[in-house]
Amino acid sequence: MARVEKRRKPQPIVQTPLQALMRDHLHALEVQHYSEFTVRGRAGHIGFFIAWLEERGITEAIDVTRTVLERYQRYLFHYRKTNGEPLSFRSQHARLVPLRVWFKWMTRQNYILHNPASEIDLPRLGRSLPKNILSAEEVERVMTLCEIEEAIGLRDRALLEMLYSTGMRRLEIVRLKLYDLSLDRGLLLINQGKGSKDRYVPIGARAIAWLEKYIREGRPQLVSEPDDFTVFLTAQGEPFSRDHLTAVVKDRIDAAQLGKTGSCHLFRHTMATLMHEGGADIRHIQAILGHEDIRTTQIYTQVAIRALQQIHAATHPAEAHASSLAALRSAAEREGLLAALAADPEADEQPSS
Repeated sequence: MARVEKRRKPQPIVQTPLQALMRDHLHALEVQHYSEFTVRGRAGHIGFFIAWLEERGITEAIDVTRTVLERYQRYLFHYRKTNGEPLSFRSQHARLVPLRVWFKWMTRQNYILHNPASEIDLPRLGRSLPKNILSAEEVERVMTLCEIEEAIGLRDRALLEMLYSTGMRRLEIVRLKLYDLSLDRGLLLINQGKGSKDRYVPIGARAIAWLEKYIREGRPQLVSEPDDFTVFLTAQGEPFSRDHLTAVVKDRIDAAQLGKTGSCHLFRHTMATLMHEGGADIRHIQAILGHEDIRTTQIYTQVAIRALQQIHAATHPAEAHASSLAALRSAAEREGLLAALAADPEADEQPSS
């Protein structure tokens, strides 16, 4: 495949005072060492809000009042995506938080005298367990459907193997570079992961074999100049966007006709569950997944009612079955692990609207 030169996207022209303030705010985030993905996400959410304001004739920050923000919050609640579904409360929350940060910044910079977003109540975020988990057999079924004789199919097989082996977040695998890999040591470096923290993650031997085959045979057919050493590339030779990666993995899962839906985070759930069932200590899994410590993921201790019922049946004097207690405790611990995974912001992988 011929190499293709990438064209730089033109910078948008600032047109209104609000757009100028957004530009300055985003630059301030860059100076504070926020990641490019965080800055890009903030730009999308603030830009969506500015477009909503402009439709209502508001172009100045001073005209944005608490009442206006409450109207916008109601708009998000009633908003429907192209598929007719509402925004989840987590998505609504994610769109409102950048506005609070932006208006706080404007107040500190004396662009406005009063922060209208300071008293806005954000949607409460519930905590739920993952809806689907794959069995080891189901994972194999998804894997074997990749057309490994083609560059795209080989890429997808290596990609799925990496998700399954390492439990990486979607953003982490999008940003993975060739120089982050230490395949001879069975490790990869997740550079500036969640919370701008680095960590090393082990890679299984099978995933390494597929990754090496992709790098040797598939990636050279996809790469375009200039090569920025991103591991997984699109058919156009560019790094994946998060939504594009979600769509690719979802299509692979759907093709297996398992009756289960999901994308990148489904493999993260599955990896953690199957490792724990295999005897891995929850703290080791926690370190691989990049959860800082148990205190930062207190949901580990909140188990599902099913697990509580099982433990009650095994331990209550009226119906105790002591021989099964250890296994049930392990099941309860696993429920807590899954709940923590479901609470990860990356679990909400629906493409943005």
